[in-house]
Amino acid sequence: MSITTDAADHIVARAAGAVLWRPAASGNPGVDIAVVHRPRYDDWSLPKGHLDPGETAPVAALRELREETGFTAVLGAFLKRVEYRIARGTKAVDYFTARAGNGAFDPNEEVDELRWTTPDDAVRLLSYDSDAAVVEQFGALPQQVTSMLLVRHAKAGKRESWTGDDDLRPLSDAGERQASALRPVLQAFGPDRVITAPLLRCVQTVQGVADDLGTEVRHDHALSERTFAADPDRAVRRIVELGLSGGTPVVCSQGGVIPHVVATLADRGGITLPPATPNGVPAKKGSVWQLSFDRVGRLVAAGYLPNALAAPLGV
Repeated sequence: MSITTDAADHIVARAAGAVLWRPAASGNPGVDIAVVHRPRYDDWSLPKGHLDPGETAPVAALRELREETGFTAVLGAFLKRVEYRIARGTKAVDYFTARAGNGAFDPNEEVDELRWTTPDDAVRLLSYDSDAAVVEQFGALPQQVTSMLLVRHAKAGKRESWTGDDDLRPLSDAGERQASALRPVLQAFGPDRVITAPLLRCVQTVQGVADDLGTEVRHDHALSERTFAADPDRAVRRIVELGLSGGTPVVCSQGGVIPHVVATLADRGGITLPPATPNGVPAKKGSVWQLSFDRVGRLVAAGYLPNALAAPLGV
């Protein structure tokens, strides 16, 4: 799977959607997915829609699912970005997997019919090859994956301006805004625990998520740059261990660690990352890598959110 970097200036419209799924009815094996009919276009489509101003792709995807299908959901793996031409330029749509929660469909102006169908039947029903390709990507993923949210700590000012212990350097005002903006993005994936390098700026970046969950932030020295300098692969091993443990962990680390971890896991899993930037694999402050692992700890999908304050996943 490949995603692009945050340099896609040619994109003039952004949207997000999902393959909304639930276990197949009547005890049948596999899953059913939701396909919607839009009377305005007289087409069958995956649920999707434009980002509101300042909205991120994960948050927009959940909102569109509620509006078009009536169901709440929890996001899973980032699937792919679809780009196509519109009158003003290029439109980009970021797609995720999403497990359906509570809800019921109510016909509305945008969507007048919803069908729960097998992925194979959905491919035949969908009006657009691009939507069918998203469903095929969904079908290629293992059904049981760990969805990890690997966060680089938010902005903490300049190291040379801080006279105290660097481990105690706090977030700046800009960093606090980034951390606040991250909370709804990370919550969209249904996190269940929070693990971080034992630095104040890392803890502060994800403390709000832990507060939302009513849990403690767990410290892990394997995620720090200090440990990484002595043993670069220790962080990789630890991330794989967390991937094998299931659930949806939020993991906060540093810019000297994340690029090596992501690049190593992508190489092992055969995942194509964006073209190398001057600094290698991107990991901006306050950014998120959404990583999906299979049962043996192999990376099977990856998506990058450069900045929760504005930019959508995969740009």
